[in-house]
Amino acid sequence: MKAPAPADLSIFLTIAQHLNLSRAAIDLGLTPSALSHSLRVLENRLGVRLFNRTTRSVALTEAGDRLYTRLRPAFRDIDDALEDLNSFRDKPSGSLRITASRQACELVLLPIISPFLQQYPDIRMEIVESDAFVDVVAEGFDAGVRFSNRLDADMVSLEIGPNLRSVVVGSPKFFERHDVPQKPEDLHRIPCIRHRFPSGTIYRWEFERGGIAQEIEVNGSLTLGDVSLMLRPAIQGLGLAYVFEDMATRYLAEGSLIQVLADWCPYYPGLHLYYPGRRHVPAPLKAFIDFARTTR
Repeated sequence: MKAPAPADLSIFLTIAQHLNLSRAAIDLGLTPSALSHSLRVLENRLGVRLFNRTTRSVALTEAGDRLYTRLRPAFRDIDDALEDLNSFRDKPSGSLRITASRQACELVLLPIISPFLQQYPDIRMEIVESDAFVDVVAEGFDAGVRFSNRLDADMVSLEIGPNLRSVVVGSPKFFERHDVPQKPEDLHRIPCIRHRFPSGTIYRWEFERGGIAQEIEVNGSLTLGDVSLMLRPAIQGLGLAYVFEDMATRYLAEGSLIQVLADWCPYYPGLHLYYPGRRHVPAPLKAFIDFARTTR
């Protein structure tokens, strides 16, 4: 059997990472048909099927999973060796892939991306927005941005933004029909706009005052999967919303929203950049970490 070329194995790894031929083809700069042909050639050369493919899905076979498990660390070492060359350049270059929730993008990443890329024009940055928690190693990301209480122990975590605060807001029209809540328990009797996490769990609103913490399960006719979508229905008087303070500042200032339960809404640690602690830190990521630290 003629040994496959590293380029063929790289194609295999990319497909295994995405488990989607179209996305893998885009990543590699190939057409889906050319990618499928390369995969068939590789499987024929190895004499085993690496993927089970249907018109709707791609999944690793047992042989493919074993090959992926063995090859991934080896190719990671190659990537790290190439990354070391960045230390000989005046400015780092290469790709940087980050996964972040939509709120993390709006509150932390978008304000610093433009100046960062202007300072490092040879870095190509991709941000993939997802509210689900993402395994950065398994999904092929260099880093992610999430709240620190959701991070695995083997991740290096760096606070990337200021302390945050969530606020309970409702419109003047809403409070013409409903009493203003004086304590978190009052929310049980008031329509609220609920938030469902990607996991399917409904968020229980969190409050704290004087060392007393409470979690309130709210009710209402509308449930959304994105916190930033709650502002419009709240302004329209559909219910109370619990959102990041920065999102509501403009509407509070103009009077279209009113804040309640302010003394039950303290500041809490903000968003963190996280990345694998066991891996060599790529030069583009190191540059981004240093840049983020200086802009806090």
